[in-house]
Amino acid sequence: MELSPHELKAHYNSLLNLHTAYYNAGIEKYEQLLSHGSERVIVRLHSESGGTSIGIVNKHHGENKAFTSFAKHFRKAGMNVPEVFIISNDGDSYLLEDLGDETLLNRIQTEGSITEGVKEIYRKVIDSLADFQLKAGAGVDYSLCYQYGEFGVENIDYDLNYFSERFLKVFYKGKVDAAKLAGDMELLKQKILEMPGEFFLYRDFQSRNIMLKGDTPYFIDFQSGRKGPLLYDTASLLYDAKADIPQDIRAELLEYYLMKVNSIHPIDMNYYRERFWYFAMIRILQAMGAYGYLGIVKGKRRFLESIPYAVRNINYILDEKIPAGSFKGLNEVFKEILNEQVNQ
Repeated sequence: MELSPHELKAHYNSLLNLHTAYYNAGIEKYEQLLSHGSERVIVRLHSESGGTSIGIVNKHHGENKAFTSFAKHFRKAGMNVPEVFIISNDGDSYLLEDLGDETLLNRIQTEGSITEGVKEIYRKVIDSLADFQLKAGAGVDYSLCYQYGEFGVENIDYDLNYFSERFLKVFYKGKVDAAKLAGDMELLKQKILEMPGEFFLYRDFQSRNIMLKGDTPYFIDFQSGRKGPLLYDTASLLYDAKADIPQDIRAELLEYYLMKVNSIHPIDMNYYRERFWYFAMIRILQAMGAYGYLGIVKGKRRFLESIPYAVRNINYILDEKIPAGSFKGLNEVFKEILNEQVNQ
């Protein structure tokens, strides 16, 4: 959420009080950081005593409670997440450890491709993901979850409707066969609900939410965490649009993930390998709803840059990874969108 200097000053006052209470020192300067699709106000605070911290102001107290509680739990479990320094009495603001500016996405863009060094970082990230899901996540208090406590029927219906309402209706100009599309959504939901769902689901596990200190990954933005199946976060990571990981490297990293999980919690790897593509589909569809809403409805045009990547990825999955004829409505829609992009 971008603020005017006057609006930012008002939020600054609440963060100043927190900073003074924690550090017993004033603030030399402050700067607003991008919050992307969030309504949070995120500010880097430079202390008069030296060093920096990150201040968050957010009117959604439940979201704040989820993040700060999960962060404390994960730090105790040895995960690389930011330390929560202090929380305001009214619950609308808090100060965090500053992890710097470099994200995994920044590293990919700097390197210009998925180099061997970047792949090694991805392997470290996958190691941590399995730990979030199968170790550290085991003691999470799911009563603190924000919006949804689990990735079940209600959550899946919301995501699929979000795609229909926020992407198809605002972006797609062609005709939609409503009956075919409804059948596709039911099939996709069925495939996902067949998977065990008792694990920690991070929800937004993507390159922009993975900070780097050197080559060591740290993790932020897990406030939407909930109980759910294993493969959703894996799909979020490997089919992160802006990261644009080549398909052969995606396959390599998926195998690394499955072997890692199997070493901790034995699974039928063939079954999980086949079911992965349904999770990739729903994650991409949910993200496309966000691109349409934020890019068109909210006017944040940078989100529209991700749509061509997502369209290519969905077409690849429908053509190469899903049994032919399974999703006739989505096939028709995405083939037309892809043709429009090619002919522009």
